[in-house]
Amino acid sequence: MPTRLPEREFDARLTSVRERIAESDADAGVWFDATSIEYLIGFAHLQTERPVVLGVTPGRCEITVPRLEVERVSGNSRIDRVHSYFDYPGGEPIETVVKMLREMGADSVVADADGAPGTMGYEGPELSEFLESEPRSWVARMRWAKSDAEVELIRESAKWANLGHRHLAEYVEPGAHPATASQRASLEASRAMLDALGDRYVPRTRGDGPVHAGFISGEQTALPHGHTANRYLEEGDVLITGASANVDGYRSELERTMFVGEPDDDGRHYFELMCEVQTIAIEALGPGVRIADVDRAVWEYFEEQGVADLARHHVGHNIGLGGHEPPYVDRGWGAHCEAEATSYEERDAVMEPGHVYTIEPGLYTEEAGYRHSDTVAITDDGIEMLTYFPRDLEANVIR
Repeated sequence: MPTRLPEREFDARLTSVRERIAESDADAGVWFDATSIEYLIGFAHLQTERPVVLGVTPGRCEITVPRLEVERVSGNSRIDRVHSYFDYPGGEPIETVVKMLREMGADSVVADADGAPGTMGYEGPELSEFLESEPRSWVARMRWAKSDAEVELIRESAKWANLGHRHLAEYVEPGAHPATASQRASLEASRAMLDALGDRYVPRTRGDGPVHAGFISGEQTALPHGHTANRYLEEGDVLITGASANVDGYRSELERTMFVGEPDDDGRHYFELMCEVQTIAIEALGPGVRIADVDRAVWEYFEEQGVADLARHHVGHNIGLGGHEPPYVDRGWGAHCEAEATSYEERDAVMEPGHVYTIEPGLYTEEAGYRHSDTVAITDDGIEMLTYFPRDLEANVIR
């Protein structure tokens, strides 16, 4: 069972961006985004008010970090040199980055942003105040199609998410508090995962376990991003669950609509509509399929059934290192590609092998919501369902 991305993946990624830098008029590539830095060199950090900035040239790979990250990044074999500033705002992070780049021989750069993001109150100068800088989003685009090794990690995540969801179903009962049931399920699945993987598990969390399984309940399910209700479960409650696991930074997504006790007629009706439309979406997936057409098929079904007014969001999104990644399974995706013609090509409007999507069309009445989510990989000749908890009504009624 794979638990760590092979080193060759990072070598290939750096080779790819170095080739793009060589083809550009710039001397170096610069990345401020934490996920992009993790993707390129495997250094995972928490993006805060303290910028971390990666610089890459055809011959060098250097990084600027706050003092508190020096020890963590120093062991990274892909980094030729670590530069640091003490802290923010007392230090000068962008000035340190500019010094790093000039020592690397860079007077002009391509960058994923013109400065560090305004996270946690950060306010700093733009990079273009010091160097010639041109925006490029190479890494964000590279992340769309996953390698076989990346899909393996997402598949492993789905396995442990399924276990977390099984525990969740065990602990849900009338009288249980949602927070307690979720914590118990997450703890049990995390313990099982850590026991099974042992020292092969790559530490990726801070203060909690690698598996999370939880749910929203009752009226909160009518809100796609509802909160955990502060009330004990009752017979007749509708739940929307969510389970995932972190495997070397990669995630899957598993969601189910469940019922505490037998559902009423309305619950059965909307559950069956939701299941049918998710099946329509999954069967529409495949290599070469226009991404917008999948969402369009769902919308047409909703309109035929007279429930389009109960939809609140598009069908899904790509997933991997980020919980939400483009491309988005949305009716407007093709038009978005056309509008951003300088960044997207015609092929960017279609699904490709290596894309991994969450498929999660939902219906939301005034009383409750109904949504399953499954993680599905696009293959050379079709699809592979990575999540596999049962979708049918019988399996999702808690008695």
